[in-house]
Amino acid sequence: MHVKTGDKVIVISGKDKGKQGTVLKAIPREERVVVEGVNMVKKHQKPSQLNPDGGILETEAAIHVSNVMHVDPDSGERTRIRYEEKDGKKIRVAVKSGKEIK
Repeated sequence: MHVKTGDKVIVISGKDKGKQGTVLKAIPREERVVVEGVNMVKKHQKPSQLNPDGGILETEAAIHVSNVMHVDPDSGERTRIRYEEKDGKKIRVAVKSGKEIK
């Protein structure tokens, strides 16, 4: 997958197109990611010992990894990434600005 947990991404398609956020969770087996503040769903929670009131919780749901792209560290626009070797290590670099993605 081209994104990892903690990456800053922008949504490129779907109901949340244009929104930016950080990747909270990456699920490589299903090719999905959970992005902060994107694809919010309401979950009905029964009362339990941890949450005695229960109620309706609003939480992020996973979206397909093909619907997100990295945000360029310089301009804040969406960009593709390429891999380069630096000091014997493989690093990710933004195509638009040439800056390293951490």
